[in-house]
Amino acid sequence: MDWLEDELKNALSRKEPGEGFDERVLAAARRRNVVAMPRRWMAAAAAVIVLAGAGEAYRWHRGQEAKEQVMLAMRITGHKLNLVQARIAGERQ
Repeated sequence: MDWLEDELKNALSRKEPGEGFDERVLAAARRRNVVAMPRRWMAAAAAVIVLAGAGEAYRWHRGQEAKEQVMLAMRITGHKLNLVQARIAGERQ
């Protein structure tokens, strides 16, 4: 065999873990869960707040569009009524 293959075989061979390995892994897992859980909740809460804010902004935007459409309709109606009143006033004279 080539020396590189020997080195790889040696590096990738199974080795027994050191003393206290399982306790260290469990302790690290407990620390991670204690810290990670509030971060997850904070991220979820932030996402909910962003979505709620975006929804409210969209509703406000749609309200503004509706208001502009109503105002345009009122201006058109007013203009048409003025034309009708002018025609009626012209026929009376």
